[in-house]
Amino acid sequence: MANFYTDNKDLKFHLYHPLMEKIVRMKERNFSEKEKFDFAPMDYEDAMDSFDKVLEVVGEISGDIVAPNAESVDAEGPLVVDGRVVYARGTKQNIEALNQAGLMGMSLPRRFGGLNFPIVPYIMAADVVSRADAGFVNIWGLQDCAETINEFASEEQKEKYLTRVCQGETMAMDLTEPDAGSDLQAVQLKATYDEKSGVWLLNGVKRFITNGDGHISLVLARSEPGTKDGRGLSMFIHDKRNGGVTVRRIEHKMGIVGSPTCELVFKDAPGELVGSRKLGLIKYVMALMNGARLGIAAQSVGVSEAAYREALSYAKERMQFGKAIMRFPAVYEMLSNMKAKLDASRTMLYETARFVDVYKTYMHISEERSLDQVERNEMKSYQKLADFYTPLVKGMSSEFCNQLAYDAIQIHGGSGFMKDYPVERIYRDARITSIYEGTTQLQVVAAIRGVTTGVFLDQIRKYEAEKLSPELEYLRRALIILTDEYEQAVHKVMAVHENEFLDFHARRLVEMAGYIIMCYLLVLDSNREPAFLKSAKNFLNLAKAQVKAHSEFIRSSELSDLGVYKYEME
Repeated sequence: MANFYTDNKDLKFHLYHPLMEKIVRMKERNFSEKEKFDFAPMDYEDAMDSFDKVLEVVGEISGDIVAPNAESVDAEGPLVVDGRVVYARGTKQNIEALNQAGLMGMSLPRRFGGLNFPIVPYIMAADVVSRADAGFVNIWGLQDCAETINEFASEEQKEKYLTRVCQGETMAMDLTEPDAGSDLQAVQLKATYDEKSGVWLLNGVKRFITNGDGHISLVLARSEPGTKDGRGLSMFIHDKRNGGVTVRRIEHKMGIVGSPTCELVFKDAPGELVGSRKLGLIKYVMALMNGARLGIAAQSVGVSEAAYREALSYAKERMQFGKAIMRFPAVYEMLSNMKAKLDASRTMLYETARFVDVYKTYMHISEERSLDQVERNEMKSYQKLADFYTPLVKGMSSEFCNQLAYDAIQIHGGSGFMKDYPVERIYRDARITSIYEGTTQLQVVAAIRGVTTGVFLDQIRKYEAEKLSPELEYLRRALIILTDEYEQAVHKVMAVHENEFLDFHARRLVEMAGYIIMCYLLVLDSNREPAFLKSAKNFLNLAKAQVKAHSEFIRSSELSDLGVYKYEME
């Protein structure tokens, strides 16, 4: 019996972070639902015990069912039959097991049949499932699309659709088109209001749609004739039961094979408008994408966990020159760096999830009553942190995920190149994490304002001011020096007053901030649990190398140097 939650003590450590008490009390409205719902928690301890028990169920299903099915699902894959998706046999078993355990609608309100969990335990579940099978989490994890319905849809729509999600129906977000990938302003799928029937009709093609044949889809469509930009786009709910959409094909992908990536054809498909017209991209998709990016960060961490464990296990067992290969410095350095990157990714993931929890909960409370000034200020502060940390953690954790998968193959040597070992699949699955829901380059575009507005630096200063045990003071001193390097680099780039120069160095500046933030989070983790100290030290060494290299590159560069990099454009 394998359990992917209980066999990883780091998860419970992050679940019991000090900020969780505030999050839980807010989410539960000081436990006001305990009289209304039998399964609502009585107090904070009761709530945390519930999270722990549910995550234990997720861990058991992931270890005993999802992970053993991963190889057969990768080999079999989904099919298109008569315009509909047919999942691989293992995928069907996975869905049935998680549905029977009541693990859909984890973060949705109890009145719809959800568990009303905060984002943190839901993201933790995604972390666990991703370790078992990165492709499957793209089916189960799309339940977070329901958060967009919960935030912006009418009460009638919430009652109609959220109840079905909690009962086990799957979701999809239909955004991308053949000529509209990263540039969603170019979406052309038409939404036309039929006066006679009083229904919106959707016509066009969507491409690269994850789980595209899901029961309930959120569709971005052009509702305003004659428009060409994002202001003409609205969001719609499409119910698969109403017909009008067929699956033309499933993409033949490098990895995450079990997750059907579909090309969809809409022919007079009925749709229900979500919220207000013209806000589809400007407001609703932005919220949807931020949730998806946090989910991909969780997926990246789960895949990193799988890659690290496979590499460690193989290095312990593989004998060369009379001893296990993990005893060779070249290998044990790789393993220690892998663990440091894994721990750094995970601590930033849950820091970001906590920021999202506080901000989102305040937002929902504001719909029930007026917030006081302190609450409004706190909501704005956490929203800002959530908005900037989300692309930062998505970008950095997905890049680390790819690095860990690469190193896991390297430690396996020639065996890792063969399909006999899981790392071959893990390596292929990892590659997409830094591409979909916005490439790393687009995450930098979103995160750079955290640099230019000083949000990252302000938060770094807050970490710097935290109380530490005397044994950790030397780590703080080293980070203060790195922060000074970062601050000087930001000043150098900003002083040029040229957007192209800022864009050119954006990734370096964002990575510098990310490394320093991750270091501080690991140091703070070490303050609560000394077992993280090894990763904190190792990651600090990695951070020193990266921050100093980026700092030196920026220090020695001038605006005129950009011409050297443009020769291919001539």
